[in-house]
Amino acid sequence: MQAGSGAALALENITVTFSARGAGTQTYTAVSDTTLTIAAGEFVSVVGPTGCGKSTLLNIAAGLLEPSAGNVRVLGESLSTINRHAGYMFQADALLPWLSAQDNVELGLKYRGVAPEVRRLRAEEWLARVGLAGHGHRYPHQLSGGMKKRVALAQMLILDPKILLMDEPFSALDIQTRQLMENELLDLWSADRKSVVFITHDLEEAIALSDRVVVLSAGPATRPLGEFAIDLPRPRDVNEIRLTPRFVELHRQIWHAMKDEVLKGYARSQRV
Repeated sequence: MQAGSGAALALENITVTFSARGAGTQTYTAVSDTTLTIAAGEFVSVVGPTGCGKSTLLNIAAGLLEPSAGNVRVLGESLSTINRHAGYMFQADALLPWLSAQDNVELGLKYRGVAPEVRRLRAEEWLARVGLAGHGHRYPHQLSGGMKKRVALAQMLILDPKILLMDEPFSALDIQTRQLMENELLDLWSADRKSVVFITHDLEEAIALSDRVVVLSAGPATRPLGEFAIDLPRPRDVNEIRLTPRFVELHRQIWHAMKDEVLKGYARSQRV
């Protein structure tokens, strides 16, 4: 998809270059001349080999990292600081261990100056929406992995961001919990269709969740190799959709496009 002013998020001709380790003037180009556009309400997954720059692109979209070249547009406006229209869900747990689930969910509203009673009611509502009604008093160490992810979802969604940036959020979960969380994410997303950029190593997860899958090349100087429209019907159950002939066909097509890059990435990691 080409960059455009009507997109919710547009990364336009992005290049990211870092200084190489040690002295001298050597540089490492992580991302090269990459354009990625996310339409309003679109769920896009980005897949590629380990170390290919997927998280780098997400940090660019969040305004946490400035590109060496190129431009980022959010809702048609150039981004020059933190992306205030985006919520970010990390791979690792980012809950504050000294706060209860309720207080973790309220935290963003507290920083925005929302009155205590209002934020308490809204946090209770969101805990209920993610299936944790009655668990707000618990601390992170008292929650299972899946429950922590539900708290993190509520913490992000309570701020009503227009764009969701998700960096392998379910990768640490067991397969059963992971699939439950994927379905819960789709249910929450379908309520108001926010724009989503979802980073994953799991091609099945990408196909099951997305409207479109973007495949990145192996690094260095990663770039998009292609994109695939996912024409599976919605609403979806991620367990059932994996068994359909169209899912199997899409998986075969996308894996064929990315297989060589995965092997290149693996070979490079072995050399390092």
